[in-house]
Amino acid sequence: MLRNPALKAVHSFTRRHVTCQVRNYNRRALTTTATFPDLRMETMVQTTTKHGMDVIHDPLLSKGTAFSLSERERLGIRGLVPPRTQEMDKQLQRIIRNLRECRTPLEKFIFMTALQDRNETLFYRLLIDNLEELSQIIYTPTVGEACKRFHSIYRRSRGMYFSSIDRGQMAAMIHNWPHDQVDVIVVTDGSRVLGLGDLGANGMQIPIGKLSLYVAGGGIRPTSILPVVLDVGTNNEELLNDPLYLGMGHRRLDGDEYYAFVEEWVHAIQSRYPNALIQFEDFKYPHAYNLLHKYRDRICCFNDDIQSTSAVALAGVLAALKARGKPINALNEERIVCVGAGSAGVGVCEGIVDCMVEQGKVKSREEAYGKIWMLDQHGLIGNVHLGTADTSKPMPIGIGDRANLDERQLCYLKKDMRDRMNLEEVVKAIKPTVILGLSGSPGVFNEGAIRAMAEGVEKPVVFPLSNPTHQSECTAEQAFHWTDGRAIFASGSPFKDVEYRGKICKVNQINNAMSFPGLGLGITVSRASRVTSKMFMETAITIASMASEDQLKSGVLFPGVGSLREVSKEVAVKVCEIAYEEDLARAQLRQGMSLKEIVEESMWDPEYVPTIRIDGHM
Repeated sequence: MLRNPALKAVHSFTRRHVTCQVRNYNRRALTTTATFPDLRMETMVQTTTKHGMDVIHDPLLSKGTAFSLSERERLGIRGLVPPRTQEMDKQLQRIIRNLRECRTPLEKFIFMTALQDRNETLFYRLLIDNLEELSQIIYTPTVGEACKRFHSIYRRSRGMYFSSIDRGQMAAMIHNWPHDQVDVIVVTDGSRVLGLGDLGANGMQIPIGKLSLYVAGGGIRPTSILPVVLDVGTNNEELLNDPLYLGMGHRRLDGDEYYAFVEEWVHAIQSRYPNALIQFEDFKYPHAYNLLHKYRDRICCFNDDIQSTSAVALAGVLAALKARGKPINALNEERIVCVGAGSAGVGVCEGIVDCMVEQGKVKSREEAYGKIWMLDQHGLIGNVHLGTADTSKPMPIGIGDRANLDERQLCYLKKDMRDRMNLEEVVKAIKPTVILGLSGSPGVFNEGAIRAMAEGVEKPVVFPLSNPTHQSECTAEQAFHWTDGRAIFASGSPFKDVEYRGKICKVNQINNAMSFPGLGLGITVSRASRVTSKMFMETAITIASMASEDQLKSGVLFPGVGSLREVSKEVAVKVCEIAYEEDLARAQLRQGMSLKEIVEESMWDPEYVPTIRIDGHM
């Protein structure tokens, strides 16, 4: 019998949960108009219907050796764990010692995955306390290798798979997920995983890794996340011919068949989790843009590679303005070269154009496009007629392999420059102040191009943003050596600071993790119904404003990943403000607390709380 009225109320509300949380609502300043309990606030006690080994084997319930004697008695696990109770600090000592014995990053990844599979609270405590180091293990750059070998190192299922054989069944399948509240979903079709291409169902490690950062960096509850793979097949011949590959062994669905598949999945998610934020991740171009265009005004969603990458890259460019003694509203004065014309490259440039237009220092969007020179795998997107008899016409759609350019890419076409100019030729012609790499082509920032850039500007801004590390357009050491140590450098994957002629040259990491956890937290706290472009722009401005003057002078553009929770708080507050300004928020505020206080108290922190067993039939 439940004697605590609060426990009775929560238990009756969670109709099909086996695990429920009891919250103290009385001193909170946030309520929600949604029809489910707000499970984001501080946990007071954890209840479960499970008993014995089922408790020990549930990573959301297990405390390992930290169960108290009274918990062991009432949960039926007395004698099933070592007799001496050891709290989390001792567990962390043991885990860290064993982690240090792992020889390679992939071994550390497997070790961390095993920890997450048996004790999520301890996993996240370890991750949060060592975020700078371990984010590189659970996500980039190590996650790239883990994705390639997913079918070889597979141990235990995590997340959900919706495949081509599940068509017509997805609305029923979604009810197999054991949690009634989901706040954030990360979904991929595995078609463009980092800079590694089509990895099919092996791409599941990307949603898992991203959501781990949502929890560790943004304070989203681990029970409220859902990683998803849409397995529509793969065109990767190596995987198709590998008998151990775990995904569907046919070529990718495409065209109307593909979009109908995604539509069925979206409908299934909306039928059970209509308030969840959906993050589209690692979808290839043009599917990435087409899906974003189709759903952004229908559901609460965004595309990480297009919008989140754009926000952090824009933050880096704005911070680089400040580092050179310029105001952030001088963006229109930059000359920007972008190497990469896929979803990430176009997305980053669209964010920069949006910001230029918002700052009001360009007369039109077309003028803003004129500040950016875009190169694809062939070279500059320019005028194919220059150098021929007819030089007056712009490049028509339908000539050779340029026929594949769409209207978004064509916005960056330079009518006054020859098509397919190489990077060094472009740099010498326009003398850029900023060069962005989103190509996935290692070494494409060659010495000639970077040295030519350094001849034209005092502090060249060099951002090779492709992941993982071996796909980077250049290394930090190369950038500083080729610019005589004058570069302002940021990369997508981590590099160490570089010593050049007795000077320590600072390396920054432009990592999407700086934006999406805070965005997700802000969406969850406000219960925003949509994700808007203004949210991403303000996210960029917020991140760009976080470095001190002394840090900027030393080459540091913004805080590192180790400060992610603090960055996420600031971003979440700004996202909440915009949600209320744009009348998209569905959570109702009461008097007495600021948005910042609400955001801080909404963040989950991994600590053990008392666990009791209840009657599952009540």
